[in-house]
This record gives sequence, C-alpha cells and structure tokens, in this order.
Amino acid sequence: MKRSFEAIVVGAGPAGSAAALVMAKAGVDVALLERGNFPGEKNMFGGMLHRMPSLEEHFSEYWNQAPLERHVSKKATIFMTNDAHVNVCMDWEDFDKPPYNGYTVFRPRWDNWLAEEAVKAGATLINRCTVDDLIMKDGKVVGVKTLRDNGEIYAPVVVSCEGVLSFLADKMKMRKKFNPAKMAVGCKCLLDMPKQMIDDRFSLVRDQGVAYEYVGVSMGVRGGVALYTNRDSVSVNMVCHIGSLGKSGITLYDMMNNFLEQPQMAKLLNGAKLSEYSAHAIPEGGYEMIPQLNADGFLICGDAAAFCNATGINLEGINMATHSGILAAKAVIAAKENKDYSKGGLDLYRKLIEDSYVYKDLKTFKRAPGLLHDDRIFQKYPDFALDMIKKIYQITGEPKQNMTMLVLKHMLTNGKVSVMDLASTVWTAWRGL
Repeated sequence: MKRSFEAIVVGAGPAGSAAALVMAKAGVDVALLERGNFPGEKNMFGGMLHRMPSLEEHFSEYWNQAPLERHVSKKATIFMTNDAHVNVCMDWEDFDKPPYNGYTVFRPRWDNWLAEEAVKAGATLINRCTVDDLIMKDGKVVGVKTLRDNGEIYAPVVVSCEGVLSFLADKMKMRKKFNPAKMAVGCKCLLDMPKQMIDDRFSLVRDQGVAYEYVGVSMGVRGGVALYTNRDSVSVNMVCHIGSLGKSGITLYDMMNNFLEQPQMAKLLNGAKLSEYSAHAIPEGGYEMIPQLNADGFLICGDAAAFCNATGINLEGINMATHSGILAAKAVIAAKENKDYSKGGLDLYRKLIEDSYVYKDLKTFKRAPGLLHDDRIFQKYPDFALDMIKKIYQITGEPKQNMTMLVLKHMLTNGKVSVMDLASTVWTAWRGL
C-alpha cells in the first residue's frame, strides 16, 4: 500500500467523501480512510437528507444518480398523548418538484455511493483502516498511525471527519470538553413495510415520502421522535438529551417501545416487522460546541466540528457536514498551490466556514438549544395544547368563551401550566428562534 499522499481524510462519511471527491477532482492525491468494511457500514442513520446545492455543483441532478429512498413531499410536527394527537402538516407543491427539498436515505448506501464517486475522481479509498494516532513533526501534523502492520501514512494535511466522538480533535486539544447538556443520543428502529402499504397509510404516490416529528412522547424526558418513510420500510428515530435521560432512570429502548405501543402508532404501523435497533451520539450544542477548526496540517469537519443544527423545528446534519467537507477541500487545494499547510495557510477553511450558511445558521440559532432544555415542552405543554384544542372543537351545548378567557380559565383550573410558565417559554423561543 502506498504510504505517502498529498492529503489524508479520516472517515468516509458525507463530510469525508465530499472532501475527498472535490480534492481528487482538482488533482490532489488524497487517501480516504474508513474503519468499516465499506463506507457507511458503521452508520445507523435512517432519516432525511436535505437538499445540498453545493453538491449539485459537482453532480447534475444527483437525485437521479444517488441511492435515495423517497423525496419528502410532506413534513409534519405532531403533538401526541396517549389518547390524542394534533398534526401540523406542511404539504407544498414545490416539495413535489425537483430539485426536491429533502430525501429519505439509508446512510450505508448513500455513504458508499459518495465514496465511490470520490474513487472515480481519483481518490484512494482504504477500508478496514482504523486511525489510532497522529504523526507529528516540529509541532505539525504530517500523517496518521493506523492499526495495521507498518500502518504509518504520511501527508502534509489531515482532515478529520470522524464524527461526534472525534478523538483526533481531542488529541490536538481542539475539541471542547463534552457536556451532557449539549449532547443527545439517538435510537433508530427500522420497520419493514411493503411499499403499497406505506403509500396507502401515508397517502403517497410514486416515490413521495413523509417526515413526521412527534412531541410529547418521550415520557417526560427532553426529546422527541421522528418517523421517515423509505421505499419499503419505515425509520423511527428517537432522540433524547443525555443529561435528561440519565436523570430519568428510563432506558431509551423502553421509551421507544412505549412510543410504538401508543394506540395511534400501533394503528399506523400495524403489519410492519421489526428489522433492526441501533443507537449513536449526536452533537446538539450547536454554535457553542464549534471547536477550533484548523491547526498546522490539520482540519476538522462535519459532526466532529459540531456542524449540526438542532433547533427543535428542524434537524440538519448531513447537508452541513457535506458542505463543510467541500469547503475543507477548497482550503487544501489552495494550500497545495501555495505550498503552505500551516495553520495560517489553512485558515481559508475557517474563513469559508464563517462565510457559509453552516456557521451563520448555527450562530443565528445559537440560543435554540436552550429552548430544548425547557422540560415543560416535554412534560406539560402537549397535554395542555391537546386539552385546549379539545375544548375548542367539542360541542357541549354550552356557550363558548373567547380564546384568551379559555386559556386563562384552563390555566387556573388545570394547574399544570401557569401564565408565568407560558410567558417564560415564549420568551425563550423568541430569543432562540
């Protein structure tokens, strides 16, 4: 195996493969290292891939080339309790026209496809290659050590795309200490269901898909559930804050089973067969978690750089990771031309990131994670909202009150939500969103 390259990318996820693809197309001799048997083997994601204009620059109509499941034509937020639910659904005509707003994907297929495209462009993909350490010379990164015989691989720049638990960033002392309040754990349940059954249950045609987000179903723990339709299966993803989950004494699998046994879900998923369970960590601290991005011979991308936007309204990760990988590649290409891989020579990456939607969106919504720390959203408001809606629509033969009086009366008699509770949450939401 060749032991020297012009660049090394660690991790063949969306960020890593996108970085290797763009570098290879520009003539950079780049090695893409993957610890699994193939790219995506270690990934459990089964969810939504948002549109990526930056990738469209390298593929004309990639939605006709990539292994996508369905395009998301409907998106909904659902407040649910044991006996009721309210559905706020977005179903615009534009969602059903290419280039689509988002797609459901299986990361093993998607990651493998993107890595293969990088190989076609000239990148060297090395599977079953676990990076154990960095090689340093005069304070600069000059390569990596892998868990292989004679496992040293050299290059003037290493791009870390290892994911949220990036230990290379930790070794470089560039990553901030993990805080349970800024981390989440995701649990995925994959249910096999025939395509026709999915189409009938969710009112879909052709390759249309849905993305449903549920609130009030996490047994009081800070978190929620997202459901995505694939071609012939349904992905149910439960995401919970690690700190809140630890204090609750409830297991993630108990929460998942409780959700699947809800009457509404049991009816919707009747006939589906459990295929797999899996779990992984997710960075949810947003802007406050972003580490130092560049050092001498070293860059950090994707989840390793906390490029994940979790506002509670939307969850973006793959698109941000991919875009960061593309920007890292541009910085490496410029560094090669200038023969300067120092921190200053690679500072173009930091500048490109700070000028991109990735950084700007995370900064704009930097207070949004605080809203997700409001326990009332998960413990009180779903019941309160559904009780209110029931009173509005229920016909009893009695005169109806106006909305303000109805809300105030319900607060005074119900006792679960106070005026101060509501005012505090509205203030936090206004500041965060």
